[in-house]
Amino acid sequence: MGGVEVNVGCEFAHKASGPTPAIWQVRPRPDGPAGLLSSVWETAPRLPTTTYVDAFGNLCDRLVLPEGNSVVRFDALAKVSDEPDPIDESAPQTPIECLPHDTLVYLLPTRFCLSDVLHDEAWGLFGGVPAGWARVQAVSDWVHENVTFDYQATSPVTTACDVWRARTGVCRDFAHLAVTFCRALNIPARYVFGYLPDIGVRPADHPMDFCAWTEVYLGDRWWTFDPRNNQRRVGRVLIGRGRDAVDVAMLTTYGATVLESMTVWAHQA
Repeated sequence: MGGVEVNVGCEFAHKASGPTPAIWQVRPRPDGPAGLLSSVWETAPRLPTTTYVDAFGNLCDRLVLPEGNSVVRFDALAKVSDEPDPIDESAPQTPIECLPHDTLVYLLPTRFCLSDVLHDEAWGLFGGVPAGWARVQAVSDWVHENVTFDYQATSPVTTACDVWRARTGVCRDFAHLAVTFCRALNIPARYVFGYLPDIGVRPADHPMDFCAWTEVYLGDRWWTFDPRNNQRRVGRVLIGRGRDAVDVAMLTTYGATVLESMTVWAHQA
């Protein structure tokens, strides 16, 4: 297997009215498919940082933003596979009674993925599609074709039900709706986000941002599906996995802060 080097990172500038505790998830997971060749974590002013791994295996950094202006920056060089996301159209849907214990939590409804509310809609749309890979691909196809990408049509509290009604959103919303449909169909699905460089595809016509996609359990493993782009891609750098975006927020602050700027980069080195 060959490899591709990619440069990924981000920079956040904040203004806080007082000392503000914050938790960051912007660094790649240690067990992800990308191998870090080098990385830099910087803050201005220089701030003490504590690192821990959360209950989902995500790498988190804790610090306290000072009163006034501050900048947090992460930059890394990583090596990723030059092969696109794996595919197996024969992968079967695993009966619930045969699922590994640690996948069962990804069948439950959550704050943003209300699979109990959209249960009937999911079965109405996809119940006639053969179970397994074909059914999950049908979910990804439907979300990709029926939801319009629009930065202005979503908010931090938009749920999958909101997306179902409005048919607009960003990649986070595409992923939430696909996860919701899969769980309603008794297929374990989890929310994933990270960096996604434009390798082998036409660059998007909007500013680079973090990207969200899904992982679905079929057969005996997790598989990547991307309802926003709906194609197998090269170069994903995984940051976090969870039940929905609540578990993998790139930034959580506990106080009054103003985000003055955010820059994200992901490109072939």
